[in-house]
Amino acid sequence: MQTIQVAELKAKFSEILKSVQNEKEEYLIQYGRKHTKVAVLISYDVYTKNTPKIRLGLLKDRVKYEIKSDFEMTENELLGL
Repeated sequence: MQTIQVAELKAKFSEILKSVQNEKEEYLIQYGRKHTKVAVLISYDVYTKNTPKIRLGLLKDRVKYEIKSDFEMTENELLGL
């Protein structure tokens, strides 16, 4: 994982996106003089691979659900993971 400042990310944005997409490179994005860690840039393939899928069993393709942003419990806590 490479570390990059926001200014450098802005200057090389297209180049970095190609690196993330083609080479699966990961970037830790830092901001400000204190180098505060604010985000990690990873490829969408890696993100979807590491995101658990929720299965609804018998209700699959019949029911949709939505978890509101003000809900006090994370999805993992709700599912007991």
